[in-house]
Amino acid sequence: MSGGRGLSEADLALWAAFVETIRPLRGRAPPLLRETPPVMPPPAAPALAAPARIIPEPAPRRRPPLSLLAIGVAPPGLDGATWERLRSGRLKPARVFDLHGLTLAEAHRVLLDAVAAARAEQWRCIEIITGRGSGAEGGAIRRELPHWLNLPTLRPLVLAAAHPHPANPGATRLLLRKSTSPPRRAV
Repeated sequence: MSGGRGLSEADLALWAAFVETIRPLRGRAPPLLRETPPVMPPPAAPALAAPARIIPEPAPRRRPPLSLLAIGVAPPGLDGATWERLRSGRLKPARVFDLHGLTLAEAHRVLLDAVAAARAEQWRCIEIITGRGSGAEGGAIRRELPHWLNLPTLRPLVLAAAHPHPANPGATRLLLRKSTSPPRRAV
C-alpha cells in the first residue's frame, strides 16, 4: 500500500490468485473474492527504552577445590623438606591410633575422633595403624582409609598422608593442616 490509497492492479491479481488456492474448512463457505484484501494495521514499532545498565554480581569468593588425597603422593603446596620428613618417617607422630580388630564402622569412628582430638590439641602429625591385612590389597580397613580421608568431613583437615616405612604399608602418618583457633588451655 502506498500512501493509504488502495492496491495496484498487480497486487489485486496476486490477491485473487492467492484466494483461489485456499480450501475452506469443512462446513464453511469459500472466501469471497473482494476487491481488496483485508487491511491489517502496520505493526507498531517497539518503543525504544533506555538500555538498562546491567551490573554483574561479584562472584562469591570460594576456596579452590581440594585435590584428592593419595597416600604416598606429595600434595600441592607442601614444601619438599616437610614432605620428605613425613614420607621417610622422620616426622614423629604426636599420637598413634590403632584400628586393629575393629569393624569398619568402629574404625571409621575412631579415625574421626582421632583427627578431631589432634585438631583440638593442635597436633600436626598422627599415625594410624590399619594393619597389613591378609589379602593381596590389604585388609578392609587399609583399603577404606584413603576413601575416608577424602570424605568432606576429613579432607579439609588432612594435608598429606604417607607410609612412614616402605616395608610397612599397614601404618599411615597423617600431616594435619594448621588450625586457626588458639590451643585449649588446661584448667
